[in-house]
Amino acid sequence: MSATILTVEDDDAVRQMLVMALRRGGYAVSEAENAAAARIAIYEQRPDLVLLDWMLPDMSGIELARALKRDPSTRDLPIIMLTARGEEADRVRGLEVGADDYVVKPFSPHELLARIKAVLRRTQPADAAEAIEIAGLRLDPLSHRVTAHGRELSLGPTEYRLLLFFMSQPDRVFSRGQLLDNVWGTNVYIEERTVDVHIRRLRKTLAETGHDRLIQTVRGAGYRFSAR
Repeated sequence: MSATILTVEDDDAVRQMLVMALRRGGYAVSEAENAAAARIAIYEQRPDLVLLDWMLPDMSGIELARALKRDPSTRDLPIIMLTARGEEADRVRGLEVGADDYVVKPFSPHELLARIKAVLRRTQPADAAEAIEIAGLRLDPLSHRVTAHGRELSLGPTEYRLLLFFMSQPDRVFSRGQLLDNVWGTNVYIEERTVDVHIRRLRKTLAETGHDRLIQTVRGAGYRFSAR
């Protein structure tokens, strides 16, 4: 069964272009022209991914993304922001509110489909494997749950995959480029600073139980996950 993409875009011409490109790419598509319609579409028939325009008439895409990520029922819903705002500060802001990727207009249908494929691939549940536990932090790929001393932690899909990669290879130092290749995939066109955004988000969640100390910054090299 093909994945369903919700396209949230108020410009009719742009929205129809997106719909055509997505259908040609083999995806099922639903549409919304504003944030209110998007909320209804999401709760009536949850999509597999949301393409969200930054500028909407009733609420900004940033505000909608933040609201979706705060809601436990939609926080794991992958979001790709679409915007003409290409400044680094804007890209970081989009990622910090929970977007999984950020595509600057104008973009080619080929690039967009590649980004969608990459996000869907990395937000799929991990393959079944034995649970990993380090210093009281436990990750169970079978149930897709993370607990700290028995307390369940809520992680976004990218943060979960990042933690799984770290816990699978403790005490090793990984550069930002290596983390991008192993967690995001080699064909994903995003900046290395994206890693820092998700590291901060992961540390914030782990800080609830004091496990943020396990993610160590190695100056000039990258990051390491270690209980030592």
